[in-house]
Amino acid sequence: MTASHPTWQHCFVETNRIRLHCVTQGEGDLVLLLHGFPEFWYSWRFQIPALARYFKVVVPDLRGYNDSDKPKMGYDLDTLTADVQGLIHSLGYRRAHVVGHDWGGVIAWNLAAKFPQSLHRLAILNAPHPQRFLQDILSNLDQLRRSWYCLAFQIPGLPEWVIQQNLPVLVKNLFQGQAIRKGAFTAQDTEIYQAALAKPGVLTAAINYYRQLFSPQGVLRLWERSPRPITVPTLVLWGEEDFALSQSLTQGLEDMIDAPFQLTFVPQCGHWIQQEVPQTVNRELLNFLRE
Repeated sequence: MTASHPTWQHCFVETNRIRLHCVTQGEGDLVLLLHGFPEFWYSWRFQIPALARYFKVVVPDLRGYNDSDKPKMGYDLDTLTADVQGLIHSLGYRRAHVVGHDWGGVIAWNLAAKFPQSLHRLAILNAPHPQRFLQDILSNLDQLRRSWYCLAFQIPGLPEWVIQQNLPVLVKNLFQGQAIRKGAFTAQDTEIYQAALAKPGVLTAAINYYRQLFSPQGVLRLWERSPRPITVPTLVLWGEEDFALSQSLTQGLEDMIDAPFQLTFVPQCGHWIQQEVPQTVNRELLNFLRE
């Protein structure tokens, strides 16, 4: 089953000692689109052609996902961030516009904090600032209730086994079941996601993102680090009815951003924002990135 488009090119790019599979279209300034859990480049299928009219759009499968390398190590936030910074340079650019959803957004926040010189602009779609997320999980019961799976993922081996036994049902429930706009995912879409997750090593790699973030070392590293202000223009788009992430995660973001900042809530929209309301997301991204 193909999930591609005749004008999209598939390639592999070396970065940070691994190879990332990427889909690309267009020419001009670089726009990177970073997917979340448990997705791959396909979650940006509606954004690629819209943005490629003005930019060179590159959409990687993040480390461990779909057709990218799946090493045993390197699922901590700083290594994942170095993958993306290296990708910008490997593509022959000094900086990029970076758009991230869910885990891709967490990586994008960290990239903007650590390597502001690598970014033109930052756009975040339903993704918490990593330090803010940690604080909320430890202090906000509503967010803890929503994030129970992050803690369940800490158990070695068991989550992968449970997901593998129930993959078709879980994928359908996660995408079709949790979308607020029910037409957003076709049966074929869920089959495509299922096929990508069924590839050897993908589930363990995807869950390792959570194991690393919530390991004692990961928690300490984030806890001890005072958040660096974000110094690039930032847009946050937030589907209001996100099942996984509380709106409280958007409170106080302006205090962390020392640059032009825009926060836009999208009503009647869930966590899968760029797939549930693609026209809205495309319009907002183009307005922001072409300013």
